Amino acid sequence: MKYKSFVISIILLAVLFIAGCKDDKDTKDSSPKDPPESEVVSGVEDEEAEEENDNQSKNQNTADLNFLGEVDDVPQKTNDVIQQVVGPYAGIDVRDDSVIDQVVEEVKKIEPLPEDATEEQLQSYFNYLYSLVAEDFPDPQDTIKKWEFGSFGNPDLPDSRFHFKENYNVEVLLDGSGSMGAYIGNQTMMEIAKEAIHNFMKQVPEEANVSLRVYGHKGTGSESDKELSCSTIEQVYGYAPYDEQSFKKELDAISPAGWTPLADALKQAQRALAEYDTENNTNLIYVVSDGIETCDGDPVAVAKSLSDSNAKPIINIIGFNVDSEAQAQLKEMAEVSGGIFSMANDQSELEDEFNRAEEVLEAWKDWKDEALDDVDSIRVDNNFDILRVSNEWGRKETRQSNNISRLARIFEDESIITFEQREYLRDLRDEVHIIIEDGQDEIVKELEGISAEKLDEIKQSINEKYNQGTE
Repeated sequence: MKYKSFVISIILLAVLFIAGCKDDKDTKDSSPKDPPESEVVSGVEDEEAEEENDNQSKNQNTADLNFLGEVDDVPQKTNDVIQQVVGPYAGIDVRDDSVIDQVVEEVKKIEPLPEDATEEQLQSYFNYLYSLVAEDFPDPQDTIKKWEFGSFGNPDLPDSRFHFKENYNVEVLLDGSGSMGAYIGNQTMMEIAKEAIHNFMKQVPEEANVSLRVYGHKGTGSESDKELSCSTIEQVYGYAPYDEQSFKKELDAISPAGWTPLADALKQAQRALAEYDTENNTNLIYVVSDGIETCDGDPVAVAKSLSDSNAKPIINIIGFNVDSEAQAQLKEMAEVSGGIFSMANDQSELEDEFNRAEEVLEAWKDWKDEALDDVDSIRVDNNFDILRVSNEWGRKETRQSNNISRLARIFEDESIITFEQREYLRDLRDEVHIIIEDGQDEIVKELEGISAEKLDEIKQSINEKYNQGTE
């Protein structure tokens, strides 16, 4: 009996203990309390962690832009526009059937822009978009060099290469690589080049010596034929007075074939011109090429060496339907040699470049006859050149702006950007538009000023030289 009472007492004590613990816990939980010191520290750490996460997110956003590749910033001033890298879709409508699939595939490689994208991210996407359609805006320096070339014969020109000499030598270097077999319209580029060269040579005065040198016209574009093709450089005509039948026969025999040994072709021209020093000869070289050097040579260095030689030829380089890489190399060749670079994308533009040389040859033939009339004629031609440059800037800006809008629409259609982000990119496009428009006005004013000043100087020089008095 005592044992049973003892057990009951133990059970009651246990129940009371448990109840007391519960009451104490409830009291503690319901009463206000200060956070333990350890929890305060934890709160600070949480804030720091949040900040670190923000920084990591920001860094991640920046890292995410790496997939766009190395892209230049959009132009901020006129010279930036002139020097910008030409985009792969310049000169065409990005919606054209011939490229639209390629454009969409290119766009699909891009990661979608976050809906809460930063201004930096938006600008980076715009820079990339712009790089795809950036146009090749005319460089006013190219026009100025052409004016100097067109002022041949003026004894006051600082560059003695532009003074008339007793003898005149003209050499054409023709690219015979396989890519010249590509079609523009219903003719190959080689056929177009041949026709332009033939028409040009028919205008050469009979007193002048002419030469035709072709390169890369044997073998094929395969690696196994590289050595053969790169070593194939021939002066197929000259230096000799122009004979139409003989010249045409050599010209017609050329077919586009292999690689592009442009540097070695220039080296051979330099050796051939060694006997025609600049003191007694006006030497003119025309390079017609549709591509970059592919035979491991350095045509830029050779062009510089050629311009520094005793012959000191004026090097006219025509990039015929070239891509941005070839354009950059050919333009650099002209820059280091003090030569003249021109772009020709079709038959009429190629013929325009040769027509300019025909006018100079005609002036050499007449040599000072009716010189004042020639200056007035040059003034008119220069005005047309200025109008052409201005129109070209306007035409390319319009196409570039339209393509930016079209690409932005494709970006949106492919869920790369939102509608609001597309509107933001359009605002960035408008900012570039203003820069290009201002640059167009700036260049026109610059060219007008140079043309008027230089031609007035030439006219005064001629009047003084021939004692004709100023008008």
